[in-house]
Amino acid sequence: MWIKPEEVAPGTALWVTEDTNEFFRLQRRRGYGEGKGLAGGTREEIAVHWTWLEQNLLHTLSIFESSEDQTEFITGKIKGIIAEEQHGMKGEGSSGEQFREATMRFCHLFAMPQAEHLVTFVSCSYWKGRVPRHGWLYLSLNHACFHSFLLGKEVKLILPWVEVRCLEKKATVLFPEGVEVSTRGSDYHFSMFLNVGDSYGLMELLADRAARQLLGTDSIMEPRKFCEVSTSSSPSGDGFGLKGELEALGRSYHYQLRFSLPRCENMQMEAECSLWLTVEKKHVQGQLYTSQRYLCFAASEDSLPSLVIPLREVAMIEVASKSNVLPNALAVSTRGHLSFFFAFLRDRDSLLQHLIQAHMTAFVEANAVKSPLQLPQGSGSAACEIINKSVDSCDLDTTKMSDLAVTDDPVYKSTPALLNIFCRQGFEEPNSKLAKEVAKEEMWKIHFAKYGRGPCVYRIHSMRHLVQLGIPVRLRGELWLLFSGATHDLAKHPHHYEGLLEHSQGLASLVTEEIERDLHRSLPEHPAFQSELGIAALRRVLTAYAFHNPRIGYCQAMNIVTSALLIFADEEGAFWLLVALCERLLPDYYSNRVVGALIDQAVFEDLLREHLPTLHCHLKDLGFIATTSLSWFLTLFLSVLPFESATAVLDCFFFDGVAAIFRLALAVLHANASNLLMCHDDGEAMQLLSRYLDNVTNKDSILPSVPHLHAILSADGKNQPTVDVHELIRAAEQKFSGVTFDIIEQMRRKKRLEVVQSLEDTTKRNVVRTISADHTNFSTNELEDLFHLFKVEYLHNMYWSSDQEMHSLCSHNQNLAYTMQYRLGRTHFQRLFQRLSPWPDGPHTVCLADRTFHIANRDGSGLVSFRDLVAVLGILYRGDLTERLRMIYKLHLVPTNMKAKVEMETCLDYRAILKKWEQEKLDKERELKDLPKMNQAQFIQLCKTLYNLFGQDENEQELYRAIAVVANLLLSIGEAGQKPLQSNTSFLWTPCEGASLDVAHSFSNESKSTEGSCFQAKESGAKSGQASSNDAATTFLLFSSSAAQPPECGILSDGAAGVEAANVDESHSPSENGSAQQITRRTLNQDGWTITCEQFLASLLTEPTLVTFFEQPVDVAAKICNAQASVLTHRLGPVDFCKLMNH
Repeated sequence: MWIKPEEVAPGTALWVTEDTNEFFRLQRRRGYGEGKGLAGGTREEIAVHWTWLEQNLLHTLSIFESSEDQTEFITGKIKGIIAEEQHGMKGEGSSGEQFREATMRFCHLFAMPQAEHLVTFVSCSYWKGRVPRHGWLYLSLNHACFHSFLLGKEVKLILPWVEVRCLEKKATVLFPEGVEVSTRGSDYHFSMFLNVGDSYGLMELLADRAARQLLGTDSIMEPRKFCEVSTSSSPSGDGFGLKGELEALGRSYHYQLRFSLPRCENMQMEAECSLWLTVEKKHVQGQLYTSQRYLCFAASEDSLPSLVIPLREVAMIEVASKSNVLPNALAVSTRGHLSFFFAFLRDRDSLLQHLIQAHMTAFVEANAVKSPLQLPQGSGSAACEIINKSVDSCDLDTTKMSDLAVTDDPVYKSTPALLNIFCRQGFEEPNSKLAKEVAKEEMWKIHFAKYGRGPCVYRIHSMRHLVQLGIPVRLRGELWLLFSGATHDLAKHPHHYEGLLEHSQGLASLVTEEIERDLHRSLPEHPAFQSELGIAALRRVLTAYAFHNPRIGYCQAMNIVTSALLIFADEEGAFWLLVALCERLLPDYYSNRVVGALIDQAVFEDLLREHLPTLHCHLKDLGFIATTSLSWFLTLFLSVLPFESATAVLDCFFFDGVAAIFRLALAVLHANASNLLMCHDDGEAMQLLSRYLDNVTNKDSILPSVPHLHAILSADGKNQPTVDVHELIRAAEQKFSGVTFDIIEQMRRKKRLEVVQSLEDTTKRNVVRTISADHTNFSTNELEDLFHLFKVEYLHNMYWSSDQEMHSLCSHNQNLAYTMQYRLGRTHFQRLFQRLSPWPDGPHTVCLADRTFHIANRDGSGLVSFRDLVAVLGILYRGDLTERLRMIYKLHLVPTNMKAKVEMETCLDYRAILKKWEQEKLDKERELKDLPKMNQAQFIQLCKTLYNLFGQDENEQELYRAIAVVANLLLSIGEAGQKPLQSNTSFLWTPCEGASLDVAHSFSNESKSTEGSCFQAKESGAKSGQASSNDAATTFLLFSSSAAQPPECGILSDGAAGVEAANVDESHSPSENGSAQQITRRTLNQDGWTITCEQFLASLLTEPTLVTFFEQPVDVAAKICNAQASVLTHRLGPVDFCKLMNH
């Protein structure tokens, strides 16, 4: 154990020095030695700590020049280790006082809001140059923050996870074993962790979560749910619940992928055990996993044998009889009369209780449609309690399932596997191929007789061998459903596909148009898709999936893969195979940006560099890897291999997952390595591989030969050597057997960060280029900086927004146009506008920001895109005098404090968006000329805004005088066009609908704060016609009196009788002090009082001071710099760029 360092005397005769180095001494007797904190009860514990000191501190201590610095560094480091050990020893049921203190310190040091949940904090050192800075690393949901105060210097570091491009665990001579975090700007090295493996694993999980957030995948909300659960269920408020939930989420995701299970399955228990193979009479060591509805097993050394047992198929779970062969074992019996034995279980009893409970739940779900419900024997009252619970938490929304009710009259007739209709001649004509096909079927029957058939079946090496030989065509659909896990979805939701078809019948959208366009491009050489029967089945499956998962909808290459599925599986089975393919086997592949395929492409490039380094260097120079491998992964070789050969590849894919595709791709390049090295350009290399793949044949296939169209067109009449696909598959398995599922998943997590950051850079460039084409008033660099600030606010909304409805609307959607992928709601737009406002901040800023939001929110969705923001700021920053004044005028035609109408649309009509943009361009000039007239209430608000703009200008007094003159002139112009007043007109202010009484009387109340009243009651027949100077002073006091408070946003009703404005003499100028004198009034009639934009412009142009003020150029670079600084120092949340602050 580690103890607090203390200064002690050197060792005496009672101490035996066993090891020593320049800085430390290892002594045998128990006590305090020069080891400065190292003590233990066992030699093994001491040896581990001594090794840690030598590996992590010896190279570091040589950097310090004085022994005092060395002592202070060692003392601080060991104290941090002790604190971390105490932190780690605390259980979830503890008070969590230390964690609460760390959370408060974290929020205080880095200005984090309470919504930023701290996950954990660890002691480590940050290397700034060649000097380590010992401190604490705080890991929260969205940021990694480091703080150190050592030798009188403080270091603060904030790293948002969304900015991380690479995360690696590495060890060098200079940097002991630690973690390197790479961002766009620089690299950050952290070392001397007490447990670097656990810290790195959690950091990797948090970075991966952030990358998935940027991708907009379904898992974006899961951590937020975990936060809500942990904060509500943990009374102590510690972060261990959140950390545990996040780690459980990572384990469950890996569990789902490994065993091809639905996304709703969360791994609940894991135990070491051995599986007894009754046929071979031997034990296989491995891990047993349980979830809500499944029991799974995987071997430790190899992934095979493996086993997936749906609990709905289980008949009995019991303790196995005691024997030497099966010690401490459980026996699981299925309805198919199969028995499985799991031995050497350490905590067998608790596992048994858990399995009985889960089995009861699965039984209730499976029999929910039956009445009366028959429960297993001996279930007792526990089963009744389960019935009353909500047991269906699957990722397929049960509410949607109920909405898709199936009527008695189905909308389609189930289409069987197209193989049975269009390929029957292969079974009718006896030949050698048919004999081999029958032999394969017999081999599978023998295997089923030994190991069982159905959902509960062993996956062992003999089955893999049979798959590599080629699955018989009549068994292919059944086994594809089994290997992919689609059979579980089909059993759980038997009528979901029919409901989707009924729901989508007769509906047309952009997605259905895309599907219709690609129907005749789907395996056009195959006879099944030269018939309306096959085309109609393909249309239904693709349309049903588009409605089943609107987030993906329809994407390129889905039609090709679905065509192959329909040949061997019936229509409903092909639909569930497509679900498994898009959502489990190839996650994130099928989207507009094919992110998953790009990630696997980067993984493949690394594998090629590792296994074929010479070929990798050559192909990288040709730029060949990216252009070729993408089509291989997207279509699973269906687009490059003859169909009968590609089906053999699909057999291996469904059995081994995507690892089979990687191995085959490496084998293809390895077989052509010598020829590829002689190619001089990518075109020559592509032609070489295309010819090779066209001649990969399946000699044993009874299917009709269906060559690709490009193979027919490119044939040069020469006989090309052929390669049997099964030989190629076996060669791939032998040469690249090290490419496993676990290796690929580990590489995927690493490459996902790089690919996502690359896509974000592409998005920024496309947005900037698109907006630059609109002839904006900003340069490219300015647009990039503005986009960065806009994205910061968007991420803050994603992190901490309490409005769930607006949060879902603002969520990242890859299917939108680039300029629409990031959008802000009202609150975050107002915050951003206040930072970027071209005028000094003041009481007018909030109201003006709200008005600007209404102008920018042109489609009424309650969201503003970056394009909309740039359109407004471009005028306010760089527009000419007329454009700026027109915009200010237009802003005050919009009433504020109006709730934006938020439209919750699941599908966006892209044609409507394009038409809207087209119409906006046509109406832009007309809109400026046809601005509506401004009424008196809007004019008052305009004058308030103009008055507040001048508060920090050096010519403040002159501007006040000028705006008073202009306001008086406009009042006179408005009076000239109004109806004559009656003699008994009185003062009346009527609040608009929903406005408060305080808002309605804002002017009369606010005017009381000045020395004299701006509104004096007088007879309605009082004389008017005062001097213009008096009118100017009157107007000035009318608006200056309310400037001390934020301007209210009241609206005068159209039926108001009138507003009385007082006249004061020139002695009430703001530059002079004195008591208010008696003011005469002038009566203004509200009815019919209006001014036009042209009148506003003409009146304001009469004052050179105002013209000079509004013609002043805005320093955009300074505004952006100040906004970035404001985000850092005065934000509600952290900055979204890496920032190192040294004090």
